[in-house]
Amino acid sequence: MVAVKQSTDGGARRAVFAPVDNRARVDAVVRRLGDAIELGLLADGEQLPGESELAGQLGVSTVTLREALMALRQQGLVTTRRGRGGGSFVSLPEDPGEERLRVRLRGWSPEELRDLGDHWAALSGTSARLAADRTEPDDLVQLHRTAVELSQAPDPAACSRMYGRFHVELAAAAQSARLTREQVALQTEVGALLCLVLGDDEYREEVADRHRSVISAVQDGAHDSARELAERCVQESTARLIAVRLAL
Repeated sequence: MVAVKQSTDGGARRAVFAPVDNRARVDAVVRRLGDAIELGLLADGEQLPGESELAGQLGVSTVTLREALMALRQQGLVTTRRGRGGGSFVSLPEDPGEERLRVRLRGWSPEELRDLGDHWAALSGTSARLAADRTEPDDLVQLHRTAVELSQAPDPAACSRMYGRFHVELAAAAQSARLTREQVALQTEVGALLCLVLGDDEYREEVADRHRSVISAVQDGAHDSARELAERCVQESTARLIAVRLAL
């Protein structure tokens, strides 16, 4: 059976604005947009669609959307400007402090981190395998761009955002909205913690090399190799996080 081809450019962004789950819709909108902002899928200073348009895209009422935007403003993730040229704008959070991240990491047991890593590896491995079967070289422009930005990231915080974005966009390249949403949710759990292992320049370059290898395998249609490479990348990062956790 031949998979239906569709452009993956912006696939991760399309998942951001897909209708939310019916349950606890205000919380669902806050989580969806907040996750996207923290991952950098929505750029700092970017203007969100107007309230009516955004509510329609997310499948919620304008009242629900306004409540969600209010919560995002309280979290410092959105600012609102009044008057001509006004609207809601993305406000990228400040880089997390290392000590704050260590405190956050202490909230995870090594077993929980290992379990999270297993889930992450399964998502990324499956995404890479499907992307290798479903995409064409021209569909991988965004993945290439993110891999380059990761290698050029000026600090661990920026690198961790590019790392998380790469895996989200890998799921988008698999042409699976569900996998993409799962990756977005997972990256908000683990993404910032990667700052603790990406301060090592040598490891950051190793990660960039691994991501380039995943792209090459996907581009070549080598689905088994793509899956293994994506899984290995995640497993190595998880192992490093666990090592940091054990040293706390």
